[in-house]
Amino acid sequence: MIKYQDNMTDIFHKCRNFHIVKQLIASGIYPYFKELESEQAPEITIKGKKFIMFGSNNYLGLANDPRMKKAAIDAVNKFGTGVAGSRFLNGNTVLHTELETKLAKFKGREAALIYATGYQMNLGVVSALVGKGDFAIVDKLNHASILDGCRLSHGELRRFKHNNPEDLERVLKEIGPNHGKLVIVDGVFSMEGDIAPIPEISKVCRKHGARLMVDDAHATGVLGKHGHGTMEHFGLTNKDVDLVVGTCSKSFASVGGFVVGDADILHYIQHISRSMIFSASLPPASVASISKALDIITEEPQRIKKLWDNAAYLMKRFKAMGLNTGETQTPIIPVIIGDNEKTFMLWRMLYDHGLFTNPVVSPAVPPKRAMLRVVATATHTREQLDRALNIFETCIKKVLKKKTSALVK
Repeated sequence: MIKYQDNMTDIFHKCRNFHIVKQLIASGIYPYFKELESEQAPEITIKGKKFIMFGSNNYLGLANDPRMKKAAIDAVNKFGTGVAGSRFLNGNTVLHTELETKLAKFKGREAALIYATGYQMNLGVVSALVGKGDFAIVDKLNHASILDGCRLSHGELRRFKHNNPEDLERVLKEIGPNHGKLVIVDGVFSMEGDIAPIPEISKVCRKHGARLMVDDAHATGVLGKHGHGTMEHFGLTNKDVDLVVGTCSKSFASVGGFVVGDADILHYIQHISRSMIFSASLPPASVASISKALDIITEEPQRIKKLWDNAAYLMKRFKAMGLNTGETQTPIIPVIIGDNEKTFMLWRMLYDHGLFTNPVVSPAVPPKRAMLRVVATATHTREQLDRALNIFETCIKKVLKKKTSALVK
């Protein structure tokens, strides 16, 4: 057996000296990788204990809908548990093609493509379009999958200030007219819930000959009267935004990613995108459940209204408590604490009282911007919201009074 010295040149050195998480675990404030014993519902079970779920992206409450389950079961009975191959080869079923037709219609586009995950979608779409000599220009707070897609491409990456069309124009002027340019923004930013100023960004893109791609991961099923996303929210047309992408793991309550746009553009992506070509396609159960989610969202727009009503109720109560909820414009509500350790402490106290939330600390957010990311879904009852808010009010007062030990910087 070969023996290695644990020194700076050993690639495992950083692993053996990764202490911060072990410190959090030892202190009892490690919040991640909890093992759920129940479905994604307004109330969940962990180790036999009931929790009100305030940490899920199950915005419309479809993840445990009986119609979704039946669609998945029926698909398994007919097509099996998996396709065992890429869509290029043996993994393309009639379900996949039918879903893409339905997605394109839902988003008002010529064509759609689905991927195995939203992360793979952004990797594949960006790297397929941005080549050597091209530029990908992104908002500084864009999702990590967008940034990774840019890094995987052979183009150059430029960033502009968050939600700042004027700074975007500065960057595009610096690049000049002699390069291909793809501007990419999140429609709704996943941590703080603010909405990108798409109309203004679109105008800047058109002025400088740049194409615009909007990630509607957290806007699909949430924004717009019918849940069609940021374009419906702003009343934009297909001339304003070139590509819309998103994930199927939020409002669609499954897994997967999608891109919609002009048919010839998607035809190119379909044959160039490495994360599509070299990945097995979505299993039939996931495809069928996404398709059913589209049906339900179309037939039951009242779910969207209920989501926003619940969010407004939470916001009103949080404001009354004097909490800092940032610049959110959506049902994503950041409760900004600032200090990393106090954020973990608050998470733990809420958890002990039966409330599940998501702590987000630097470097995932800027320094002194640590927060709890809170979401109430369309299927939370008013009684559940009141119970959760009472827990919140009790715990927040105790935690903000505590001194921190500088355990988490």
